[in-house]
Amino acid sequence: MKKWLLRVVVYVSCFVVVVGGVGFYGSSQSQKAFWMSVREQAVPSLEYVEKPKHDPAKPTVAVVLGSENTEGLDFTIPYQLFSMTGAFNVYAVAADNEVKTLTGGLDVVPHYSFRQLDALLGKSADIIAIPYLNVTDPAGSEPVRQWILQHQDATLLSICAGSDMLASTGLLNGKLSATHWQTMSVLTRKYPEVKWQIDRRYVTNDDKIISSAGITSGIDATLYVISRKLGEPAAAKVAKEMNYPTYHFMQNPNVKPFYMDYRFATYVLNNAFQWNKTKAGVLLYDGVEEMALASVFDIYYDTGTTTVQAISGTDRPVTTKHGLTLIARHTLSAMPKVDKMIVPGTEARTRAAAEIRSWESVGNRSKLQFVHADARDRFLFEVQLEDLAQQEDLLTAQHALKRLEYRGEDIHLAGKPFPAETYANLLLTVIASMLAAYFIDRRWIARA
Repeated sequence: MKKWLLRVVVYVSCFVVVVGGVGFYGSSQSQKAFWMSVREQAVPSLEYVEKPKHDPAKPTVAVVLGSENTEGLDFTIPYQLFSMTGAFNVYAVAADNEVKTLTGGLDVVPHYSFRQLDALLGKSADIIAIPYLNVTDPAGSEPVRQWILQHQDATLLSICAGSDMLASTGLLNGKLSATHWQTMSVLTRKYPEVKWQIDRRYVTNDDKIISSAGITSGIDATLYVISRKLGEPAAAKVAKEMNYPTYHFMQNPNVKPFYMDYRFATYVLNNAFQWNKTKAGVLLYDGVEEMALASVFDIYYDTGTTTVQAISGTDRPVTTKHGLTLIARHTLSAMPKVDKMIVPGTEARTRAAAEIRSWESVGNRSKLQFVHADARDRFLFEVQLEDLAQQEDLLTAQHALKRLEYRGEDIHLAGKPFPAETYANLLLTVIASMLAAYFIDRRWIARA
């Protein structure tokens, strides 16, 4: 009896240690690469980088960058949409002027520090957009929290889990707020004084504090703010220009809530046991659209199946379509090996012509993939989600779609039914744990 009990303990322990250890290591490495990517390359000279021209006659939008890592689409959605109107000064702002990083390793140069923007305006920005700011050191986020409190008279717009930062100021106490469905359970416990809403794409509080649910819900919330500031036709025009198919949510944000389901298990297992990740490069060039670029990192990278590297023609900074300064981590002449090379943006074939010629001149075998330029009449997320399903599998793409909280109906996912390699790796790890337990059993327990 004692031997059987000891065997049970050994087999269970080997399973927990081996499978749990391998899974924990794989998951932590995947999550670290996406959420805590740090630039190790030297920063090129920024001497000749120009800031967008300030027009004192226009209201100003400040989109916040965190000191550690900022969710890419949470940042670029308000940045691009407000810029598309042509009616606002739109700036990337941070506690200091150091290069900041968006999820997955896209490096951004802030236009102004908080102090510099305050000096430029002589008052609060008219609108402050707060993306999700990944925080491992609470002290590093304190300047952001204090700056928001100093300018609480501005229109405050939180995107996705950016509501965490906004709630930390106390300004949401007793007020309505939304957040990403994956963070809802955490934030409801963390901030019980806030009236969390799980069944709306966005919520408002007298049009002074607006918060959105997950990622694409930030489009609806931003369009709402534009409609209130400039009129509904201006918001409709922006939505039409980017082929946004669910504009009706801006007018009526009520939806059926998202909850955890079986697809989340695939996401967890991909991060833990997908060891042979697809290596994707994304080409940076002057004039690239901000959301198109950030969406490549968000849609592919956070699945746990793909890594994405920012690559440009030279080591000089790149200026996006609406004046954001980016720095790639690799150049075409010294880039890592990639399995696919994505050229984002609806105007990529013309705006990136020089970079395309450079790519072709060095004899690269990977075919350039123009995910947006080859589907200009569609919303930019749809073609990438469909490509992800083809590259990986349906379960992976379906969770990515749900993570984005995208509810468009004109999307057709096709591919393998599930991530066979991930589950095969999991099975091999389980077998290895049982073999280790069997060895211990035969070597010590059976001979006792």
